[in-house]
Amino acid sequence: MGNIRITKQFSFETGHALYGYDGLCRNVHGHSYKLSVTVIGEPITDPSHVKLGMVIDFGDLKKIVKEEIVDEFDHATVFNKHTPHVDLAKELSERGHKVILAPYQPTSENMVVDFAKKIMARLPQNISLHSLKLQETETSYAEWYAADNLS
Repeated sequence: MGNIRITKQFSFETGHALYGYDGLCRNVHGHSYKLSVTVIGEPITDPSHVKLGMVIDFGDLKKIVKEEIVDEFDHATVFNKHTPHVDLAKELSERGHKVILAPYQPTSENMVVDFAKKIMARLPQNISLHSLKLQETETSYAEWYAADNLS
């Protein structure tokens, strides 16, 4: 049958601030992110297999992305761990807010790379991550493609 790509879409709300940035996004603000996750593989052809015809069960893909990305980032505020906002992050955490101190500047570009690594580590061996699209606003998004990252 050959390889088939399947895509599942997710959404989550996340705040962030860009340390050292020269525009408005240096301020704490938030986005309604949309994440499209596309995997590729061969559908199961064994007629006795409960998931006959599937590349991966959408529910299994949902579980991976929910645990690795959505549950962690939804309604969290993300700061670069080297930001002077560390005191603010600490205070927010102490007040019960969900805060992530990322080892990178929390741009869509860096977040999509982080997400790709987390998802790839959890996929079954016969399934590959094909691409991710992280939409920050209605008109702005970052994309990650496996084919662009072969080394």
